[in-house]
Amino acid sequence: MPLKSLGVIAIPNGLNSDFDHAAFDPKTRRVFIAHTACDCLEVIDHDRRAHIATLPGFPGVAGAVADDGQVLTTNRGAATITWLDAATYEIKGVFPSGPRPNGAAILKRRGIGVVACIGDAQQGPTLQVIDLKEITQRAIDLPGRPRWCVTDAGGERIFVCIRDPSMILAARLPDLANVLHWPLPSGGAHGLDIDHSRHRLYAACDNGELVEVDSTSGQVTKVWPIAGPPDVTFFNPATGRVHVAIGEPGVIDTIHPETGECVRTPTGAGAHTTAIAAPNRLYVVSPVHGGLLVFSDD
Repeated sequence: MPLKSLGVIAIPNGLNSDFDHAAFDPKTRRVFIAHTACDCLEVIDHDRRAHIATLPGFPGVAGAVADDGQVLTTNRGAATITWLDAATYEIKGVFPSGPRPNGAAILKRRGIGVVACIGDAQQGPTLQVIDLKEITQRAIDLPGRPRWCVTDAGGERIFVCIRDPSMILAARLPDLANVLHWPLPSGGAHGLDIDHSRHRLYAACDNGELVEVDSTSGQVTKVWPIAGPPDVTFFNPATGRVHVAIGEPGVIDTIHPETGECVRTPTGAGAHTTAIAAPNRLYVVSPVHGGLLVFSDD
């Protein structure tokens, strides 16, 4: 059965606008959404199911990630990373990055942020680690354009989707050593998430496939077809299901890796970004609806 619709949360100036990666912060129970077209973060109260704030000052924001009350954003229009408090919205730091920062991760307990930068004509793609307390940075070159990234459960390794050549790049944190390249059988690695308990990565690829990869060995273990070129991909540890947002034609493909069950839920044209709030909520940003579609993932 498709996901159960629970309604829509309106976002100011959201109708037919442009959004990117969003994140749920369990500590504050808030959803932070990159509203790229308006250079701001939109904030949703998960429990009240309501929009509560618009935070300006994030030029060309391409994504938001959260960990234990802290948020990190990638500001593509300014080549910066912003670190802020999820409860008070206080800006704790703004750091320079490589050109066009894209995928990101934040690890509060280790005090580090990670950003994958697309680069430009003067500088190639890079992966950077920022010590948020010491204000130091380390970077390595990447073999192609980076998409999204995630870390393992201990925050000891980072995994990055590379579009071309299509692969998952793995590196040790925080020094970005022991770099490994894991080729994928489908072109255009894009959305990425991880099942920490089973040590499985899920990479959604532009060629229309979801690829399961062993996060300890890099071995491809399963491949499933999806409806089209994907974007944001989330694994829900409570249900064991992977949700892949596909902006055209506007659907969520939901796959249960252990059972092989696949279901498709209509969303809206251009709805390519989501946020998961375990155990049972999936938020889909839909420009044609002017806000968040709320689904039950039970």
